[in-house]
Amino acid sequence: MRRYLLKTLVVGAGLWGGLVAAQAPGARVEELLEIARRQNLELAAMGHEAEAARERVQPAGALPDPMGRIELRDVGNQTGNGSFNLLPARVGSTKYTVEQTIPLWGKRDLRRGVAEAEAEQAQARRAGTWAELAAKVKAAFAQYYFVGHSLKITQELLRLGTSLEQLAQARYADGLVPQQDAVRAQVEKTMLRSDLLMLETEHHHAAARLNALLRRPPAAPLAEPQALRPLPAPAKLDYAALEARLLAANPQIAAQAAQLAAAEQNRELVMKNRYPDLTVGVSPIQTRDRVTEWELMFAVNIPLQQESRRSQEREAAAMAEAARARKEAAANQVSAELAENLSALESARRLEQLLATALLPQADLAFQAALAGYETGRLDFATLLEAQRQLRKARIDRLKAQAEAQLRLADIERLIGEEL
Repeated sequence: MRRYLLKTLVVGAGLWGGLVAAQAPGARVEELLEIARRQNLELAAMGHEAEAARERVQPAGALPDPMGRIELRDVGNQTGNGSFNLLPARVGSTKYTVEQTIPLWGKRDLRRGVAEAEAEQAQARRAGTWAELAAKVKAAFAQYYFVGHSLKITQELLRLGTSLEQLAQARYADGLVPQQDAVRAQVEKTMLRSDLLMLETEHHHAAARLNALLRRPPAAPLAEPQALRPLPAPAKLDYAALEARLLAANPQIAAQAAQLAAAEQNRELVMKNRYPDLTVGVSPIQTRDRVTEWELMFAVNIPLQQESRRSQEREAAAMAEAARARKEAAANQVSAELAENLSALESARRLEQLLATALLPQADLAFQAALAGYETGRLDFATLLEAQRQLRKARIDRLKAQAEAQLRLADIERLIGEEL
């Protein structure tokens, strides 16, 4: 009974572990991006800030609140019984005034325009935050893929090294090769074990970095990545077409453009402050228990502080020029980054193709030939080990080229603010 129960627990634990592994994210970068979009706190904060900026648009163009005022006249009742009183119907007269200030010369529209531009800037900043986060997730996934598959290659070569060691020992036992061959095989296995330990550590670090971007515990389970994203066709990587998309959709440029729009409208608003605003008021006057008079009032503010206003106008103009310079600088910077990443992506693509179609088959053929030559005594063990190292290097270099292409693709998509 105990044996049956133990077996049931072991099988259940295995099934549960398999289920957890199957449900763990990490096989595809798309699911990791979705998790990052849902759980990243900085992105959520930027979203709330963008929402707050949108809510400031309507109040910016609204009329200011009206002012209400009440004046009690002759509270000592000098014209009546001479007793002090604060009730409106018991004093000489009571004046009720309601005043409304009305900004003129399009000032309300300009204030609304500034608020709208600031809302667009906040939205662009949020888009930029997401673009940066998505690029980091894609880069971390590519690194995780590279280390994981390098680990598999090293494990395969370690098993191959065991076979070569057994071959060298068998040939040494038959007196066909010196003892040095068996020793070299053992040294090679030890070096592969050392590389394996370093790769296991790097694999753990890569998983922790990826989990940190997803706001998950560092040791949270991640599935092994199955495949990298396919690279876009070369026709989609035309610099002129991508530059046009970049200038239209890059979050950094969009944020700077919105800041420039806000600065220019603010400058125009400051210029409009040279002209006065209108205040309209209406006042019913109550005598005892009835309204006996009505007054209508018009007032304007007098813009006398010209030196202060000129300083404000120069400040607004300088801020607009600063925003324009930043927008141009951002456009130049991201255009240069786009050209650099396109060139690097094409180089990585061509290198990967070269390794896959030429160097890797050649290295595999060279290893097979060296193995056959060693088995027949035509080649020494040093040549066989060198062929094995070249094969491993070719396979690792191909993975590096694939990961580099993914990093460059992630940077390009970060720059243009959208998927290719």
